[in-house]
Amino acid sequence: MSLLAKQLTTYLALLAIGGGAGIYASRYFNADETRVSSGQQQIFPPAVQQISPGRGSSQDNLNFIAEAVEKVGPAVVRIDSARTVSQQVPDAFRNPFFRRFFGNEMPIPPEDRIERGTGSGFILSSDGRLMTNAHVVAGADTVKVTLKDGRILNGRVVGTDPVTDVAVVKIDANKLPWVRLGDSENLIPGQWAIAIGNPLGLDNTVTVGIVSATGRSSLQVGVPDKRVRFIQTDAAINPGNSGGPLLNARGEVIGINTAIRANAQGLGFAIPIETASRVGNQLFSQGRAEHPYLGIQMVTITPDVKEEINKSPEVQFKLTQDKGVLIVRVVKNSPADRAGLREGDVIKRISGQQVNSADQVQERVEASSVGGKLEVEINRNGQNQNVQVQPGAFPVE
Repeated sequence: MSLLAKQLTTYLALLAIGGGAGIYASRYFNADETRVSSGQQQIFPPAVQQISPGRGSSQDNLNFIAEAVEKVGPAVVRIDSARTVSQQVPDAFRNPFFRRFFGNEMPIPPEDRIERGTGSGFILSSDGRLMTNAHVVAGADTVKVTLKDGRILNGRVVGTDPVTDVAVVKIDANKLPWVRLGDSENLIPGQWAIAIGNPLGLDNTVTVGIVSATGRSSLQVGVPDKRVRFIQTDAAINPGNSGGPLLNARGEVIGINTAIRANAQGLGFAIPIETASRVGNQLFSQGRAEHPYLGIQMVTITPDVKEEINKSPEVQFKLTQDKGVLIVRVVKNSPADRAGLREGDVIKRISGQQVNSADQVQERVEASSVGGKLEVEINRNGQNQNVQVQPGAFPVE
């Protein structure tokens, strides 16, 4: 049977499973073209090194999941980190009165202890640039990177960004396999999602599912201190998967697996690769990432919010708008404060684009630049006016 006939047979078999499976299988078998996001820079190479099947396996017999794993698997690494944590020793352990009775039988516990953690990561370039989660390597004294071929190399943390939970690491090696970056901005729920990582210390584990949803806010995921719109997937993600890649059916990285909900099963979340790429470029080039910041606390206006605000005796203003984003607090000496924004202002537009939710405001601000100009249209006491704000750098500390 010819290769074309075999691929057609595989396509028809997948089509019998369901319409969606047939569509994605068809897209895969005809996906010889390379697709690179316009925002990517040279730090993130657009192509993955081609890995031929090993141990006598036949390319004809691989399904699209196995092919994706064959391509990307060699570029997925295990990251073991260790950090020293100081702890205060109770005075009772040093009190001579107690030591007279217990002597050397009451040892003084060490003031420092070592915390160890394991996560995953993936190789971005043949010269050993890696990406992972910030929480995998933050504060680490030592980082060990284990390649799929068994080599264990020392890793150097180039930079971490706690705001997005992205980190980049460098190892001294050459001619390494690397990943191809895909497109997460046009994902549709129901598309295939493949996760590779080291959950619970089980190296090179592959799980598969679908993209369950996109654009999940940090608040919905349970990490309100982050500034990310997460991809939700039902591909199994467990401790140790953090920092590993989430792939599409072509074997392209569409996200970094980063979070699981402790109170739910079948829910995993990933940082979109466009966000990770933007932050990673900054970390590699300058060792840190800057996030535009206005310095306001805000809430999306709903009928319930409007009623609660207007009934509260502690609020010094009356809310007349039925939609928009209400500023409930302005941080002193922040960019918003210097621009003249006030509590009670209702944000209607940013840079000419209408905003109806606090998440949309955050997205518009994140898309701006530190030190640039941001035009904010507000409604104050029933009157619309424009305010020019110069975003500052988000205060991480």
